[in-house]
This record gives sequence, structure tokens and C-alpha cells, in this order.
Amino acid sequence: MPTTAPAAHALTDVTASDSTLRRFLHGLPGVDAVGLEARAASLGTRSIKTTAKAYAIDLAISMVDLTTLEGADTPGKVRALGAKAVRPDPTDRTAPPTAAVCVYPDMVATAKEAVAGSGVKVASVATAFPAGRAALDVKLADVRDAVAAGADEIDMVIDRGAFLAGDYAKVYEEIVAVKEASGAARLKVIFETGELSTYDNIRRASWLGMLAGADFIKTSTGKVAVNATPANTLLMLEAVRDFRAQTGVQVGVKPAGGIRTSKDAIKFLVVVNETAGEDWLDNHWFRFGASSLLNDLLMQRQKLATGRYSGPDYVTVD
Repeated sequence: MPTTAPAAHALTDVTASDSTLRRFLHGLPGVDAVGLEARAASLGTRSIKTTAKAYAIDLAISMVDLTTLEGADTPGKVRALGAKAVRPDPTDRTAPPTAAVCVYPDMVATAKEAVAGSGVKVASVATAFPAGRAALDVKLADVRDAVAAGADEIDMVIDRGAFLAGDYAKVYEEIVAVKEASGAARLKVIFETGELSTYDNIRRASWLGMLAGADFIKTSTGKVAVNATPANTLLMLEAVRDFRAQTGVQVGVKPAGGIRTSKDAIKFLVVVNETAGEDWLDNHWFRFGASSLLNDLLMQRQKLATGRYSGPDYVTVD
């Protein structure tokens, strides 16, 4: 499903005013929902051979943002999660570490200490996650606190109310401000696709986030009923592919919420390869936001290595 966005030179001035931004976003091609979902479903039926499956499982492990975002999070739980991220399978040193640990801002320092020296990043949700209902100065203070504590990555939520009301300039300006407050930390912009209602809105949000400087665009918070799906992720992958073709800037994609099994993860990797291409098959450009996915990946990995499942006690319960 190729997309045809306005010519590259048109991107220079599209953010100059609210009217030019609106004109650009509403000038993006409408999404063929039936075609999009059919394409995503067909990619999910691809047969994966054993050797490719083993590679895909290790790749998926390396792309996991191992996440705990609960009111009951404790320093001990975060330290345990950090240890698991660094060495997912204590019995097998060949298992790769995860990409990151994702926590609330007040747990960043604890997570940073837990993964020190490992290469595992610390990501922090911010900007009044998950609702995003706060004044901009409060959101920016949230971001600065996380960065000061050592966050390598910031996962922000957009103001869905402003977006759905058509106030694209406000959403754009907030992303720009958060990007500045994030400093050297990479910025993931969460759309909460389950609340955007239409595929056209997801496409518009994707371009809006990238125009504002997102390093990643992310589907969901994992806190609503509809989170990442192969179809909405495919749509976002088309957007980053087309954005790079027009600007030369590569942006990552992070589906989050509802991805629980190795089979699911591999389907998403097929979508990445067939839509954006091999350049995105790296944890610098593609992530899974997940908590339970890692356990299934580890059990499937053990099954491929030994020919048998190790049982539920093989992995820790997060």
C-alpha cells in the first residue's frame, strides 16, 4: 500500500502557521482501511522457518522496552526488572539484553543504577502519562525531572483532546517544547491510536509527530482497550518510510500494548521488513513496549534450543 504525500519541498513551510499545517495534514492521502487491514492480515500469515524464527526471537528480545508503569511499583521491583533486562535468561548468557527499561520518572534513578554499564537504556514516560491532561509547564517539569535523573529516552503522550479538536498547532508546539526539554534523550511520541478513531487521524498524527522532531512514533500507552495492532503499526511504518524518502530523516516506530506472544512479535517484524525495510530491523529504530512479551520470547527460545518447554517456573513473574 504505497502512500503519496506532498512533494519534499512542500515540507519546508508546512509548520509556518496553523493553516499551513492543517492544509498539509488534511492533504495527506486518505487511508484505504480495507486494503490496510488486508495487507496487515496477509503479512501475518507468512511462514517462518526454524532458523529464521530463532533469529527473529533474539531480535525481538533485543527490541523490548521492558516496562512497569503501575502505582504499586517499588524500588525493589524496578531493580529486579533492570536485572532481567540486562540478563533476561540467567541460565543462558547468549540471550541478548533488552533495549531498555521503561519506568515512571521517580523510578529513573533506581533503574539507571540497576542497568549501569550494560548498554540497556532507561526510558521514562512523562508529560502527565497516560492522559496527558496537564498544563505545559507541568509536562515540561515532568520531562526535565526524568532527564535530570538520567533517562536516556522520554516517552511523551500527545494531547489527544487538542488533536481531535483540530488544534494541530498546539500539539505540534508541545512536541517541539518537549523535544527541547529532553535534551540529548531520544523522544518517543505516543499517539494513543485507540483514541484517535480513524486511520486517517493516525496517519496525520504520525506526520505531525515527525514534523515536530520525534525520534520515535509510538502507538499506545497500553492503558486503553485498543493498543498496538498490525494494521496501525503498518500505517505508521509507511509514514516513517515516506518521511525518510522526502526528508532523509529516519524515525523509529514503537508498537506498545497487547503484544504478548512470540508469534505476535514475529508478525510485527514481518510487517517492519515488508513495509519499511531492513533499515528498521534494529532496536535503534524499532521497539516493542511490553511487560509480558519477554517471558514468552524466552520460553520459545528455550523450546527451539532444547526441543521442549521448560514450564512456567522457567521465567520470572514481573
